[in-house]
Amino acid sequence: MRESHTVTGFFYNPNIYPEAEYARRFETARETAGRTGFELIEGEYDHGEWSRLARGHESEPEGGGRCALCFRMRLKGTHEYFSGGGFDLFTTTLTVSPLKDADTVNRIGAGIGGDRFLSADFKKKNGFKRAIELSKAWGLYRQDYCGCEYSVRGAR
Repeated sequence: MRESHTVTGFFYNPNIYPEAEYARRFETARETAGRTGFELIEGEYDHGEWSRLARGHESEPEGGGRCALCFRMRLKGTHEYFSGGGFDLFTTTLTVSPLKDADTVNRIGAGIGGDRFLSADFKKKNGFKRAIELSKAWGLYRQDYCGCEYSVRGAR
């Protein structure tokens, strides 16, 4: 039996820097939502909150403690939004990236949402490959760094 869900996207990325990059990524998410038929809601862009949270972690390498703080902030914000909206489950597309550790993301998500968090590793079963194929076919923007100002160093 195949499960069926109504998907609602929540774009919550106060970590993205600069704001023009945030706007470009949100527009790409909006185009994807339109092409695939799901509602997309934009969360608050409060980069100052991310900067306060990351203070003291600026020099950590990608994949380190700063990234875990980022995952936690974004998953907590998503959980708070969806808890107030009567949704059954929430998850994240973070795990489609081969640069993100799905076990870490899923552990944080489950710690926040318990059994309301849908643990997944979307890069498996060619998920990352399929995402690349679709983004190329649709002419979508693909970023070349994770998102925050600390990840942009050396990425370009």
